[in-house]
Amino acid sequence: MTDAPAFTNPLKDRLARGEIALGMSVRMVRSPDIARIARASGHDFLFIDTQHSVFDLETITAIAHTALAIGIAPLVRVRGIDDPDVSLMLDNCVSGIVYPDINTAEEDARAVATCKFPPLGRRSVTGGYPMFDYAGVPLAEATAQLDAATLLVCMIETPEGLDNVEAIAATPGVDAIHVGTNDLLVNMGKPGHFDDPAIIAAQERVNAACAANGIVAGCGGNRDVARQARAVAGGVRFLTTQTDIAFLWASARGWVEEVRAATEG
Repeated sequence: MTDAPAFTNPLKDRLARGEIALGMSVRMVRSPDIARIARASGHDFLFIDTQHSVFDLETITAIAHTALAIGIAPLVRVRGIDDPDVSLMLDNCVSGIVYPDINTAEEDARAVATCKFPPLGRRSVTGGYPMFDYAGVPLAEATAQLDAATLLVCMIETPEGLDNVEAIAATPGVDAIHVGTNDLLVNMGKPGHFDDPAIIAAQERVNAACAANGIVAGCGGNRDVARQARAVAGGVRFLTTQTDIAFLWASARGWVEEVRAATEG
């Protein structure tokens, strides 16, 4: 027996209840305080973007520790299927990995192998996990809890990935399929055409593949409240709202415009 707390992922629990989960994309802020802002603003998870922004591992770990402590799930979008730091981040409080640009079931299976312990995957074990307050937990117990708590998200961002989405969604160990709307539109030759029938049909196809396999459909890069609401109405339950950069910029610009309007009459 051990006095270590059980480790669960509030985001996975929320999704298991059929609820909607909203995430803030983090590209600029390097302080763990971003987790507190996410919670205060009503978000359920952080989507730390190492694909398009520069974060060092200590920064990611510091944010993840704070997020876990206050009930916000820290997810990391990694650089790609060959990112060498995935298991290291999972060992140090990151509770979910988002793989960009998944195009085949074979790539999907590699993602599962990296994120899950045997027999499903080949993730290496260690002792004294911070998720258990560094207490000694029997490996069978620790690995079972960590596997259950780790959220694995694969992104569809190309026509090839969309063509294979049914096989991708059927891969054991995958929890969610997330549509990278911006990249998928660019790769379709329709950049910025968020209301194009092709991208609407693509999201619907992903939704259907996820529903058929009992996993969660996600939508990202679609930065409009009305379109996000339509995505949720269509079956999406894992949604990134906006980036920290965009939230700061929009609030700052709106405030300045109001001050100027009130003082430059």
